[in-house]
Amino acid sequence: MRLRVLNCILQLLITWGLIFEKLRICSMPQFVRFVHDLLPLKKHPDVVVKDLRFGTIPVKLYQPKAPASGLRPGIVFYHGGGGILGSLKTYHGICCNLCKKSDAVVLAVGYRMLPKHRFPVILTDCMVGTMHFLKSLDTYGVDPARVIVCGDSVGGSVATVLCQKFVDRSDLPKIRAQILIYSALQGLNFQSPSHQQNKNIPLLNHNLAFYCWCGYLDISPSWISTVLKGAHLPAEVWEKYRKWLSAENIPDKFKKRGYLPMSREPLNEAAYLETKITLDVVNSPLIADDEVVSRLPEACIVSCEYDILRDDSLLYKKRLEDLGVRVTWHHMEDGFHGVLTTADMSFFYFPCSSRILDAVAHFIKGL
Repeated sequence: MRLRVLNCILQLLITWGLIFEKLRICSMPQFVRFVHDLLPLKKHPDVVVKDLRFGTIPVKLYQPKAPASGLRPGIVFYHGGGGILGSLKTYHGICCNLCKKSDAVVLAVGYRMLPKHRFPVILTDCMVGTMHFLKSLDTYGVDPARVIVCGDSVGGSVATVLCQKFVDRSDLPKIRAQILIYSALQGLNFQSPSHQQNKNIPLLNHNLAFYCWCGYLDISPSWISTVLKGAHLPAEVWEKYRKWLSAENIPDKFKKRGYLPMSREPLNEAAYLETKITLDVVNSPLIADDEVVSRLPEACIVSCEYDILRDDSLLYKKRLEDLGVRVTWHHMEDGFHGVLTTADMSFFYFPCSSRILDAVAHFIKGL
């Protein structure tokens, strides 16, 4: 019931945002973010919070108020929201809880979003903020051997990509681990079991997912039906990547609920030309080369059963494990996309959000 009410509120905000957009008052993403940011923040007196800027990049620094016995782990956190929702403010409670539960320094990186800023702005802003932090760890009392990148949804995608990009950076401290919470990791296969099973499940339904995807990559929404049928990829491209992306890699227990194997339709050349940006590993880190993936730090992956993106996590987990990368996996049987954002809410609180934070904190303490 609470999830239905929460989803109704979100859909109402989106509808009003689209109305304001047509009236040229403001864009839908701007309206939704404005209303979301009006929510009062819960106080966390045992956490010291500082608003900073790394050049033009806004960041929030969270440090436990209790004195440290030594250097603490450092967590670079990238918030989710598909480039249209979410902000440093709306993720304040999550970062405070993460800071307290893991006794770590947390840096939340802000980034520019839709509608004014599209690909690759989110990634470049997060990269700049992360590099600045990595070069200043001693300033914040962070152990350079225990730096973790963490994110949910699109933030998890950012964490994945930056981990891959930093593999060869000898001028920066090595990333110790990556924490990926219901992340978006590929844009090639939308016929997976989770895409079929959860296309109408809140909070991230099929329509909102594609609104975010098309908006950020500047792809026309008119191609959505073509993409859903797999007709945006040449046969040879699919054959190259199916070993990592096909449903054959998904355990059978995840295929029992409302899944029907689908054949891919013949190539639509125009759709391929407009959507081939998804073949870039910065948009589909799941298809990165073995040579890169095999050198990644250990991972903590969180997936949710009722999430359209669930299978991205399952597929990436398998890729990492197949290449010898250690993975700690937590699957939330009662979880849905965006559940983490309810961690600091009252009426809309879901216990699953606390279990995710506890699992992540336990992983960090074990590093």
